Amino acid sequence: MTPKPELSFRQVWNMCVGFLGIQFAFALQNADVSRIFQTLGANLREIPILWVAAPLSGLIVQPIIGYASDHTWTWLGRRRPYFLGGALLTTLALVWMPYSSGLWVAAAMLWLMDASINVSMEPFRAFVGDQLPESQRPLGFALQGFFIGIGAVLASILPWALAKLGVPNVAPVGQIPATVRMAFEVGAAVLFCAVLWTVVTTREYAPQRLLRFARKGLTLPITDVSRAWRVGLGMVGAGGLGVAAIRRFSLAPELYLLSGGLIVFGALFAWLSATASRGMVRQVMGDLYGMPGPMRRLAWVQFFSWFALFAMWIYTTPTVTSVQFGSADPQSLAYNTGANWVGVLFATGNCFLIAGAVLIPLMVRLLGLRWSHLVNLAAGGLGLASFAWIRSPEWLLLSMAGVGFATASIQSLPYTLLSDNLPAEKMGVYMGIFNFFIVIPQMLAASVLGGLVHALFGDRPAFGLVLGGASMVIGGLCTLRVVEPRVADTASPSRLDTREA
Repeated sequence: MTPKPELSFRQVWNMCVGFLGIQFAFALQNADVSRIFQTLGANLREIPILWVAAPLSGLIVQPIIGYASDHTWTWLGRRRPYFLGGALLTTLALVWMPYSSGLWVAAAMLWLMDASINVSMEPFRAFVGDQLPESQRPLGFALQGFFIGIGAVLASILPWALAKLGVPNVAPVGQIPATVRMAFEVGAAVLFCAVLWTVVTTREYAPQRLLRFARKGLTLPITDVSRAWRVGLGMVGAGGLGVAAIRRFSLAPELYLLSGGLIVFGALFAWLSATASRGMVRQVMGDLYGMPGPMRRLAWVQFFSWFALFAMWIYTTPTVTSVQFGSADPQSLAYNTGANWVGVLFATGNCFLIAGAVLIPLMVRLLGLRWSHLVNLAAGGLGLASFAWIRSPEWLLLSMAGVGFATASIQSLPYTLLSDNLPAEKMGVYMGIFNFFIVIPQMLAASVLGGLVHALFGDRPAFGLVLGGASMVIGGLCTLRVVEPRVADTASPSRLDTREA
């Protein structure tokens, strides 16, 4: 093989700048969308299902974009067309969303925004694998983490800062406060400029040259999909039983989403075992069915981690406004002051995310990848659960320290464990498939969290964060099932570990 040349620090910096804009948009979404939904009239039980647009769009978009970017080459390159196209669509969604005339318009804008962000984000993950030799990939992911933190801090704190500057923070019934509208407009500009910077200042290797850099023997075994129908039949059966149970016991209608997803994926697995197609859907489903052992084990870690993060995005605003600020009325000053404080909390968490990007590599040297991830996720889980019992808003800043370190760990260590074991020609599609285990738990959370909080905790949103904290701790424990690469493996990784989880 031909060694892949190292890039200068400036070149690595330029290729990661776009993540600042992407995370700026994500942070506005995470901190302010529940506030927008409540302002437009959503009750607590409706918020999770309104959020379902985000994970559902990711589930559809990520593998498609990953596969497409693996097979794209234009005058603009391989991944960069997706950076730019996604940025344009996200910019439009950011500008339109805070002017939504109704609740379902806002939900549609969330769908467009999240899908568009994913169009840009997943090729960015693969971009690091494409451009950097293995020795520089930790630097690439660390700089992505740095820009993620910077973008998230600035975006999260922006409505609070605008209110301090005198921008109106309360609006008439059915209208979004000016602080939120202006923050989304600033976010649109930051997103587009940051992604454009990366598009203009970077170049990409042509596919033929990229393959010459690939390590010899780093290929996945051919997967026998003839028995995929068994998995499909089981999923279709489970989905059908779910539909029957929802109808029989008058369960929450959002559970149809979960049952429907099982039926759709079951049907696709059944089709996989019979089709002679070689198209995109066949290849994506085949790669999903035959994903390597390390990815199978990491999937459970991601599943419980992102279930927790989704609970945080849904319930932090309702919790802080009602528990620490004493108001559930979106038109009240107390509610909007509390909602701005949520932005400060998210900004604080992202400051600790930046610190984590620096300190977690040191933790890994002392504890190893698995134990470092467990410690960080346990700290994040305790931080989330503490929202239910802390009464002083200022003390929540300490809770966000654990959440920040957990988020930094989630953004880096699973990808560190995975990225060196993926073949170059499938880097994009496998990064997209890996993110199934980010969006599937979010869809599950959107389907069941509202009902669980209603049935078990009397619609007290703080206990949604307690459930999220417990899930994060379970994700940390699942990390212990992941086998860390041995020194010999990393020195000469001629093939993937394909043992079952």
